[in-house]
Amino acid sequence: MKRECLECGKEVFGRIDKKFCNDYCRNAYNNKVNPESKNLIRNINNRLRKNYKILDSYKLTNGKTKTTRTRLMNKGFDFDYVTNLYTTKKGTTYYFLYDLGYLPLDNDFYMIVKRE
Repeated sequence: MKRECLECGKEVFGRIDKKFCNDYCRNAYNNKVNPESKNLIRNINNRLRKNYKILDSYKLTNGKTKTTRTRLMNKGFDFDYVTNLYTTKKGTTYYFLYDLGYLPLDNDFYMIVKRE
């Protein structure tokens, strides 16, 4: 049975479940199927990933360390993007990116923590 590329219509050779003749056609097809509306999700995920990498770049001692807001911002940290909040019984709110989080302290200091 002859199979055709879903993007360009050329004949597809190889595995029986192969749908595209090459990577260019596969990417072009998927870009059409996943239009601009998906860019919002991609951009948010990229921002979360960047924030996580910034927090992960700090060496933690006993699961925590301190830094300043300026240092975080100089590395490109965006305080608008977190994955979840954790509020302690005392009312202290930690901002988390997956398993790494930060706690705002006095004088623009932040404590970076890792959840076990």
